[in-house]
Amino acid sequence: MTFRQLAALAVGIALGVCAGAAAAANADEPLRPLPERLGLDHRKVELGSLLFVDKRLSADGTIACSSCHDFANGGADPRPRSIGIHGAASAVNAPSVFNSGLNFRELWNGSAPSLEAFVTGVVQNPKVFGSKWSDVVLKISRDPDLDARFAALYGDGVTRDNIVDALATYARSLVTPSRFDRYLRGDTRAITAEEAQGYERFKSYGCIACHQGVNVGGNMYQKFGVMGDYFRDHGHDTPADQGRYAVTGRDSDRHVFKVPSLRNVALTAPYFHDGSAPTLEAAVGVMFRYQLGRTAPPADRALIVQFLKTLTGERQPELAKAVPQAPAPSAVASAAEAAGRSAQ
Repeated sequence: MTFRQLAALAVGIALGVCAGAAAAANADEPLRPLPERLGLDHRKVELGSLLFVDKRLSADGTIACSSCHDFANGGADPRPRSIGIHGAASAVNAPSVFNSGLNFRELWNGSAPSLEAFVTGVVQNPKVFGSKWSDVVLKISRDPDLDARFAALYGDGVTRDNIVDALATYARSLVTPSRFDRYLRGDTRAITAEEAQGYERFKSYGCIACHQGVNVGGNMYQKFGVMGDYFRDHGHDTPADQGRYAVTGRDSDRHVFKVPSLRNVALTAPYFHDGSAPTLEAAVGVMFRYQLGRTAPPADRALIVQFLKTLTGERQPELAKAVPQAPAPSAVASAAEAAGRSAQ
């Protein structure tokens, strides 16, 4: 073996050792990178993307899923309270739909055990879509393009369960790999030294106790106000503030919520179920006070914020274009009557 071959072998062994060490170190991390392959039916994803922007899911044809899950806002609602049909205000801020398929439950109080259960319920919720599923099925089946797409994918065509399946499949496709995922896979140059320091602060202060796993949260429940009475201090304690208690009726579940994912958190202001924190810096401050019961130097908080920004997806999903829809017969009749009156 020549000197050049020996040198190449030595470099290869060294690189292999370094890669192995990086993999071993990352295996011990409390955070995990997003899956690289999802195994979803792309035809269902495409169909679901069309339904996601379709206002016919709502009783009055005014809102779609995209109305409260703003793709320019990290898939979350930029309003403190989401708005449904007839201007009905929701009790909470709609969280991000991005990476939602990785949550162990859906909704702030965890009342939906799956995306399918969430979609089924939200369509019927009188403060959101306010629809009857039979009406939704009828409206969608009358669309020739959508009817043909359903027939090609599902043996029984347009049904409630098939609409739910397409929408849930689409939601599961909305994963947003970030620079931090590359870092977790061993690319130490994917984040800066300051961002890496922020990650270490995130762990050392205890944030990682609740925000861990592949979704940096979304996999457990926790009381909001472990180290202080958040609701007393903020002067409200509405039914929505009761969290899991509204679902279980157990006193131990009062003010307990699903821990939110922190992926894309730099984009999803305002924060918390009540939309009370207008900035990421303010939200970090609330967490230190009420969840950790600790103080931290401004420099440490700033480093944590820098780390959180590495969780922003390097490529954000894009909304499908809404299918042009003919106005409802009643609307056409009203328009015709108005035109007739103006012509007189």
